[in-house]
Amino acid sequence: MANVTACTGPATVLSGLPAPVPFKDVGGGDGDAGQQDADASAPEEYASAVISDLPSNPKLFLRRYQGTWVLESWVPGIVAIQRGFAPRGGDVILASPPKCGTTWLKALAFATMARGVHPPAGDPGHPLLRVNPHDCVPFMEKLFAAGLGSKVMDALPSPRLMATHMHHSVLPASIKKNPDCKIVYICRDPKDMLVSMWQFSRRIRPDLELSDLLEAACDGSCLSGPIWDHVLGYWNASKVSPETVLFLRYEEMLQDPVSNVVKLSRFLGRPFSPAEEEAGVAMDVMRLCSFEKLKDLEVNKAGSGSGSPSLRGVREGAFVNSSYFRRGEAGDWANHMTPEMARRLDAVMEERFCGSGFSFS
Repeated sequence: MANVTACTGPATVLSGLPAPVPFKDVGGGDGDAGQQDADASAPEEYASAVISDLPSNPKLFLRRYQGTWVLESWVPGIVAIQRGFAPRGGDVILASPPKCGTTWLKALAFATMARGVHPPAGDPGHPLLRVNPHDCVPFMEKLFAAGLGSKVMDALPSPRLMATHMHHSVLPASIKKNPDCKIVYICRDPKDMLVSMWQFSRRIRPDLELSDLLEAACDGSCLSGPIWDHVLGYWNASKVSPETVLFLRYEEMLQDPVSNVVKLSRFLGRPFSPAEEEAGVAMDVMRLCSFEKLKDLEVNKAGSGSGSPSLRGVREGAFVNSSYFRRGEAGDWANHMTPEMARRLDAVMEERFCGSGFSFS
């Protein structure tokens, strides 16, 4: 574990390296809401010709695409990414199933990579103080589904930080076989994942029962399901190529966030210098990105996502910024699941992960 002390004065931070910028700052201008870029035609064509034939889970608004269950509205974006996304050297993809610490990982990765330009302590203009993490780091499938993928992605300076809920198997070869792209993956105990997803989904489906999600998770048809395939795809990739795929567990990050920030910085090729360690910059990153800090920011209490016409559809309107900050802890499932429900889900996961070398226990 890295010995990082609390900061007692101005931090000496990484300098001389380019930093990511919030995608909202480059894609959130006064563009014409009706103007879509060239990659929009392919999703629209595909949507009309193929999506309606895909297996569906109408209760959860899902379609089964290439063996994975995704929101129907995401499918055109995934197709566009597979057909034409061109990575750059230095691109970083943050991957996760939904409700597994994605918001936190976006904040941590952004703050870590941008610290040379935006010190995590003492910078009143830090992007994370004025912009929700989801408006700093875009979900690729949502941008491309909205017809804005090439427009926004091409405008982002390198290094680009992006996010996805796609399975590893669905990622285009241009990403997963590219030694110049890095993937950071985070997963979480499926019981907490389901409870968080249930609470989140009830904003648009107030009649949704937790038992409905449990059934879908157990048979593999929940959002981003099958869960076991999602996790094992990235788990196996991290074993084959640890230099390009970093596998993180939400619970371990909660237990020791500073050491995991240090691990993340090393993986991203931006390790903390001895001066930064002495100044406690990793601790500053953790404090800036803590659940309590982010939740209490005005933008995350009252904001409602990307307000620019050119970014409509990238963030679902029903999910205001505050909806991404519920509890941020491990073990909340026990307040909502019966012991029988928990045992059933655990048994399914144990069976599916058997022999893989991976376990949530």
